[in-house]
Amino acid sequence: MTSHSPLIEVRGLRKSYKTSRGALELFEDLDLEVEAGELVAIVGQSGAGKSTLLHILGALDAPSAGTVYCASTNVATLSAREAATFRNREIGYVWQFHYLLPEFTAQENVAMPLLARGVARREALANASKWLSEVGLEDRADHRAGELSGGEQQRVALARALVCGPRLLMADEPTGDLDSMTADRVFELIERLHASHGLTSILVTHNMDLAARCSRILRLEKGRLTEITDDSAKRPQAEN
Repeated sequence: MTSHSPLIEVRGLRKSYKTSRGALELFEDLDLEVEAGELVAIVGQSGAGKSTLLHILGALDAPSAGTVYCASTNVATLSAREAATFRNREIGYVWQFHYLLPEFTAQENVAMPLLARGVARREALANASKWLSEVGLEDRADHRAGELSGGEQQRVALARALVCGPRLLMADEPTGDLDSMTADRVFELIERLHASHGLTSILVTHNMDLAARCSRILRLEKGRLTEITDDSAKRPQAEN
């Protein structure tokens, strides 16, 4: 890859699984490019492989074939140890469920990726406090997950995803468990952090209203990605 290459560049991606009925081809010859600074939504029916694609892009899963360059690294060739180091350095993840550790405070949860990197506890907690302020939860730093609302839990998860200063944010249905008003507020926060921290973000969502606010919408269907460009197609009913 050259210095002018997209931040994410996928060529000839294939992913297959063995099943009792034979091989299941999820992707075959899939291509994708994402430029630095884009906020890209990936939509599609349940079972289309949206989450699997996100996992492959983020070095959480390996493709069956193809090249997957992410932040100038071919993540398809990384060992498990190398992939873990890459994720900690380059990518922040947010999932539909927050996955906060219930026995720790919000501040401690946000500090976990830094502690895993070997950062001193005092420094890690100080950085965690700054990020809690970024997401508007500085007054909830000492609260545990069970003492936070769903929207607050997801904001803590977002702070944890970004505390290491990644270039990429990957979010898998980050508003899927939230009511519409809370979902909108969490997405507004994602938009703000994406812009203010110069992130490149990929959002898997079934919410077409939120997807329409992204730079691009890509529909994953029958193992291929197609861009939705018609404005009238950007706001159908949310998919199941």
